[in-house]
Amino acid sequence: MGLFRKAVEFIVPLGNRTKASPLKPEREAHVRLAEDFNDEKDNAEALFDNKLWDPRLKISTDPMSPFFESFRRLRVSILYPTTDHKPRTFLVTSAVPNEGKGFICANLGIAISQDMEHHALIVDADFRRPSLAQLFGLRNEFGLVDYLQGNVDLSFLIRKKTGQPKLSIIPCGTPPPNPSELIGSSRMVTFINELRERYQDRIILFDSPPSIVASETSVLAKQLDGVILVIRHGAAKKEVVREFLDNVGREKIYAVIYNACP
Repeated sequence: MGLFRKAVEFIVPLGNRTKASPLKPEREAHVRLAEDFNDEKDNAEALFDNKLWDPRLKISTDPMSPFFESFRRLRVSILYPTTDHKPRTFLVTSAVPNEGKGFICANLGIAISQDMEHHALIVDADFRRPSLAQLFGLRNEFGLVDYLQGNVDLSFLIRKKTGQPKLSIIPCGTPPPNPSELIGSSRMVTFINELRERYQDRIILFDSPPSIVASETSVLAKQLDGVILVIRHGAAKKEVVREFLDNVGREKIYAVIYNACP
């Protein structure tokens, strides 16, 4: 792991592979009125029960889990950095698909929210294979995509009934036909800036698609404070990881998570 400026070794069993829901068929971009979100949001949250959590999320909540402390060590490195600058926005991503980034992002968000002094907000910016809503047993019918496609207020999108106090989620929404254009738009910059200003008490984690299949990941990485890179044992080749580092800038890498070590 000598390639990286800063690295955190993190081990998750091979059985904990994140299975994202299949990408839904492309639909025409559409904009819904903000008032439509009230009833839909209430219905979605009323149906939520924390028993619907994906079992893999129990890793960061069960003190008996052998990986309980691993998430806490990573949490400490984020919440209490050794430098004067305290980053608040992070991209959780990988170089290639199926490395478990969505699973890591969700569990890290839970771990951060369990700290007495901090809140966490998770944003699903993987417009190709969104998985965060599914992991928490929430619906994914509206979210960040709707904000970027139209004039929808941010407060309509945040889901607070996640089953974990101090943890909020902004789902992806219906996957759009133009993910790169939306992530690279000026409205996405506005969204990030608005999150920073309105939610200064929260650590904000963005889940994004693997860089090898999505050019927008490198764009998003440059707009956030740091990148948490997930590398699955035996998955990404060294040259692919090097290319990712060259694209986003090695100074952006805040931590490296080595996932599924046998």
